[in-house]
Amino acid sequence: MDAFVSTAEKWQGETRKLRSILLDCGLDEDLKWGKPCFMFEGRNVAIIQPFKHHCSLMFFKGALLQDTHGLLRSQGENTQSALRLEFTSEAQITKTVVKSYVKQAIAVEKAKLKVECKAKDELELPEELTRLLKKDRRLAKAFHSLTPGRQRAYVLHFKGARQSKTRTARIERSIPRILAGKGMNDR
Repeated sequence: MDAFVSTAEKWQGETRKLRSILLDCGLDEDLKWGKPCFMFEGRNVAIIQPFKHHCSLMFFKGALLQDTHGLLRSQGENTQSALRLEFTSEAQITKTVVKSYVKQAIAVEKAKLKVECKAKDELELPEELTRLLKKDRRLAKAFHSLTPGRQRAYVLHFKGARQSKTRTARIERSIPRILAGKGMNDR
């Protein structure tokens, strides 16, 4: 992990400071998804995410935390569970504040709480995908065998294209991964 931090192009100081706080809270660390991830009894609690304009500490079950300092931010409109703290300088990272959120996250894991995701409308597939799934039973079986989150990620990616030919091209590029049972971001 030290090698990862020392070779990082941005946010080295912020990452070091956050790591120190998280390790001081008794969490284990590992490199997951190419980033420093912190766990309690083998369950993911938080991950340090270096972005272009900020460094964040994302809590996997952030929706279950009390935002006592009004600092938690959403990961995006399609995320229901994760919330993060964002930092643009090392000086913004206050040990007591970060520890308060980390201790809450550990308590959530000790209690084995789960985030109750809001029911979403049924996933609306783009017509290009619907046509292809009707023609190819093997692909349909593979797609519907994916977890709901993986299906949703693909659909959001496909529907993000404005033109039908672009949606079709995205779907065709994704077929080998779908048939292999992998999500868009799986390695």
